[in-house]
Amino acid sequence: QVQLVESGGGSVQAGGSLRLSCAVSGSTGCMAWFRQAPGKEREGIARIYTTGGATAYADSVKGRFTISQDNAKRTLYLQMDSLKPEDTGMYYCAASGRTLLCYLASSVFNDWGQGTQVTVSS
Repeated sequence: QVQLVESGGGSVQAGGSLRLSCAVSGSTGCMAWFRQAPGKEREGIARIYTTGGATAYADSVKGRFTISQDNAKRTLYLQMDSLKPEDTGMYYCAASGRTLLCYLASSVFNDWGQGTQVTVSS
């Protein structure tokens, strides 16, 4: 089982930036960031393969958010720029053993962090 611990959330004004981190223990095939706003379903926003580092993004964050990893430090990151109020929500990192077909769907991921809150004010 993979253990995941997020950090780096907080409050920021629209147009600002935040960087989320996720400390990883255990073996992974791919990892992702999801978010959930109050009253909305959980949304997959960025994914990265542990080997090779290929990434994919949801249209809602493409061009503004960057997912990356430091395999030596066993840490996953999400750099969030040009933040908007609609980016507000709880952000989760997630891990899967898949090395192929790692879609941005909750059902693909077996292990989840506890979440970190991001609040963007206008």
